[in-house]
Amino acid sequence: MPMLSRTPQDIAVQPRNREYDIARALEGDWFDNHPFKTAWFNAMSITFPLGEKFFIDSVRHYIDRIDDPKLLEDVRGFCGQEGFHRREHQRYNETLCAARGYDLALMERRLDRNIQLANKMMSPKERLAATAAMEHVTAILAESALSPDDPMVGSAESVMRDMWNWHAAEELEHKSVAFDVYRAVGGGETMRRWQMAMSTFYLMLDVLAVVIHMLRRDGKLWQPRLWRDGWKFLFFKGGILRRVAKAYRQYYHRDFHPWDRDTRPLLANWQREDNYAAA
Repeated sequence: MPMLSRTPQDIAVQPRNREYDIARALEGDWFDNHPFKTAWFNAMSITFPLGEKFFIDSVRHYIDRIDDPKLLEDVRGFCGQEGFHRREHQRYNETLCAARGYDLALMERRLDRNIQLANKMMSPKERLAATAAMEHVTAILAESALSPDDPMVGSAESVMRDMWNWHAAEELEHKSVAFDVYRAVGGGETMRRWQMAMSTFYLMLDVLAVVIHMLRRDGKLWQPRLWRDGWKFLFFKGGILRRVAKAYRQYYHRDFHPWDRDTRPLLANWQREDNYAAA
């Protein structure tokens, strides 16, 4: 029987049941004391609970078609990790909205509508392709986050960076699970690449819509300097999206696999420096 999992043998997809005391940090602009930078990461958190349920459901749909014991173990680990991420970001989001007066139901409405439409209009394999694509996006953002020159180093409150780095590390551990399942059930190149393009487009719209809501509630939406700073933070040299642009484009290469980018050294470094484990 061929090995379907391409997660390295020395990488365990290990769920870590963690809770971080982030309530005080969420009351203010915890990233560089900057409203846009903080809102961007808070907006990403808003998308996670619904998005990660979609990812889990998309992978679980095919679990009965997987015979490789290693890939089955990876899938169980993936679902466990994403389940804990979903729980912790739900708590994050509820705490944030209670502290700052944001409307969580309103912010989730657009994403929920898109997911319901996807469940209705897309085949299970298309949903799995979308999941594999988004897992690559989260993996390359995680790779950037765990790099020594990440913009959050020295600029974010330590408990927030610890939480985001925990999430990032587990994203790297399971970064190829949905991709390997997609390959195992016969997923093709055209669908894989098309779903990346579509998923990226809708993700950017969803995050931007939430950022706008947050800045409007904060009374800072119509500050041109803030948006100029935010654009630099995202797209200029050293910006968090520009940093991952090359890695993002690699997904469109024929025969690409997420572990073509060997991020084991970043994981090993995170494990050595993990403040939660040392506490």
